[in-house]
Amino acid sequence: MTDSSVPPPTADSPPPRELADVPAVEVISRAAVMLMSAAAEKLGLSAEDPDDSPYRDLDEARRLITGLAGLVTASAEYLGPHAGPVRDGLKTLQLAFREASAAPDEPGKGPGEKYTGPVW
Repeated sequence: MTDSSVPPPTADSPPPRELADVPAVEVISRAAVMLMSAAAEKLGLSAEDPDDSPYRDLDEARRLITGLAGLVTASAEYLGPHAGPVRDGLKTLQLAFREASAAPDEPGKGPGEKYTGPVW
């Protein structure tokens, strides 16, 4: 079965990388970036006014942020120099979630805070 959304390689394009050739830190980093980007969209952060974003969905954002927190916590020792920026991105999303919530969670109960501790 082939994925029709992926264009076939052309003569002048580099061959696709085999997943086995991709270093683990790159896979983890890419997964973290994808989770951060999706959470930002679900928080409405790509819109001029996040409150008016048609993509805003705080329930979905909570799930994505919690998944990101688990990934970051479990893989921090492997991320090397990427760990700091990924943790900063996570904290920024947690704070944005808290600000977007009509009734913010108690400290330590927000998305991913069971993995990272309270975000103030």
